[in-house]
Amino acid sequence: MAERLRLGVNIDHVATIRNARGGDHPDPVRAAEIVAAVGGNGITAHLREDRRHIRDEDLVRIQAATELPLNLEMAATEEMLEIALRHRPHAACIVPEKREERTTEGGLDAAGLHNQLAPVVARLLDAGIRVSLFIEASERQLDAALRLGAPVVEFHTGEYAHATGEDRARELRRIADMAALAAKNGIEPHAGHGLTYDNVQPIAAIPQLAELNIGHYLVGEAVFVGLEGAVRTMRDLMDEAR
Repeated sequence: MAERLRLGVNIDHVATIRNARGGDHPDPVRAAEIVAAVGGNGITAHLREDRRHIRDEDLVRIQAATELPLNLEMAATEEMLEIALRHRPHAACIVPEKREERTTEGGLDAAGLHNQLAPVVARLLDAGIRVSLFIEASERQLDAALRLGAPVVEFHTGEYAHATGEDRARELRRIADMAALAAKNGIEPHAGHGLTYDNVQPIAAIPQLAELNIGHYLVGEAVFVGLEGAVRTMRDLMDEAR
């Protein structure tokens, strides 16, 4: 039987709602506490350059509020590197970031950005921070992750989530093949982006995947059923798939 798939919950969009009014409600720290209480395995938070959702002070508060590992999504910039080294999250997932995009729309070009990424990855690893690269599920990007020495990759599942029919089946096979190749090469594969109740199970059934990171959908569902109920349902669907 495959190991239980971990669920990391991205709480960025709790902070997005808070920031719409400029106050302190709803508090992403409360969301982190709820995730911990209902069996989530980790908290993911993306500190963007424009601070559109998670703020610097949120990181300290999240780490103090729960013992769940914090996965800090970050761009490969000097500013974000210094923040990561100061806060020492359990993990740092390096993602592409563009000011004009609504969210992280695609994977990191680890192959094309090797020289820029290499010193960032090295400094994070030297600090004892687990490094993950958010990449497309391709041999080229996986080979780049291997050369950079990243112990973890997170495959971008957006194309899979938005596809239908044979296109979705093809995307699923691609992710499954790359997850198997990553594991064969000693890299722990994760996945995330665009996952919902309706599409999560085929991804969750990929035996080599160790973790899924899901955020926007769960926060949206929480409007109707509460965050506790949303996380529990996703957890149940993932467990059924394994």
